[in-house]
Amino acid sequence: MRTLLTLILILAAGAAYADGWKPRLTSGDNVPASIVAIDKGEQKLMLFERKSPLHLVQELPCTTGQAVGDKQVRGDLRTPEGVYFLGPRIRRSLDWDLYGDIAYSLNYPNPIDRIKGKTGSGIWLHGRGKQLVPRDTLGCVALTVPDIKSIKGDSRVGTPVVIGADVEWDAQQESMAAKEMVALVNQWAEAWQSRSEKFFKMYDAEKFSRAESGDFEHFRIHKQGIFSSTPWIHVMLDSVKVLRGPDYWVTWFDQLYRSPALTQTVGKRLYWQKNDEGRWTVVGREYTGATRDLVPEYLRVKGEEAEAFVHKWAEAWQSADMEDYAAAYSSDAVSGSQRGLAEIKDYKKALWEQKPPVMVAVEDIGIDLHPSGLRVRFLQKYEDASGYSDVGVKTLVLAPVDDGWRIEREDWRRR
Repeated sequence: MRTLLTLILILAAGAAYADGWKPRLTSGDNVPASIVAIDKGEQKLMLFERKSPLHLVQELPCTTGQAVGDKQVRGDLRTPEGVYFLGPRIRRSLDWDLYGDIAYSLNYPNPIDRIKGKTGSGIWLHGRGKQLVPRDTLGCVALTVPDIKSIKGDSRVGTPVVIGADVEWDAQQESMAAKEMVALVNQWAEAWQSRSEKFFKMYDAEKFSRAESGDFEHFRIHKQGIFSSTPWIHVMLDSVKVLRGPDYWVTWFDQLYRSPALTQTVGKRLYWQKNDEGRWTVVGREYTGATRDLVPEYLRVKGEEAEAFVHKWAEAWQSADMEDYAAAYSSDAVSGSQRGLAEIKDYKKALWEQKPPVMVAVEDIGIDLHPSGLRVRFLQKYEDASGYSDVGVKTLVLAPVDDGWRIEREDWRRR
């Protein structure tokens, strides 16, 4: 049985949580599907799910660190406060009394923690075989074994875990600040894709260097080298999610990166803080596994662009519009025996003067990836004013440019 002194200490500790971070969860399209929230003051775990709007679906008692406040250094017996993410299940033998038989890692210290000089590791969300007592861990979050096994919803790797002194939530409110962060993420992706100097201005060099293992200047030099040597870069983001931390935002998404040398889909987290000018800047990042392969979505989006491009090119050819027709080719394009745009134009001009085209039909378009961009295959039906006609399979290799696509290579074989 607890002594009166113990009860007084527990009550005093609860009152001290009033000075900690008080997260406020809201609804919105960019809120993750599941959020685990730890209320240190109330010693409870809450599971929220976004089901138009945010809903509290489960509430369970938990225990956190023995000492009050946000974790600062290794061994201070405090549970960190902020936005963290569920990591892999711990696959080793565990002390039953302390951990039960189930435990998940959390990504403490995250980039913000490293910027602030916080130390320590091994912060888990785990079970507890012995009796659950408030404020009884070395810094982890613990539940009874039956309770942690009963957690519903999506508890896979990557589920966000919000830890605060006092968690509030509003199912009806939608955060405009969250929408602004999503817009910033899209601006960051656009600046990267355009290989613009604006990309580097979206980072805080000093904080980024503290959060990462390498210096920001090395990061800049590496990226600038890629920008100068790479003719094009495509960056596609999917399912951008955001959550506010104590003095930061964390945004995460699936990302497809494409260049002539690489096609890669990853999961990424960006951590944002305001700089001295009051602008939100990227101060840290983390990589994760992607939730899905984005290549099919990339092909769908870019395929629509390429299909529209091909139809416009065919229309220019049929109408013998040399200006629009030539604009579809790169300056060093190869078309059959013609090498370069000048030869292509001369050949077509001479041909059209003698036998102007009357029909160029494009059917059964198929599109896939190519190191230069996209490969487009289709059935081409052609007829000119002399009565000549043919049917064949046309293959176009399209390379990205700032305003769309250009034909880099053109091949045809009779059907």
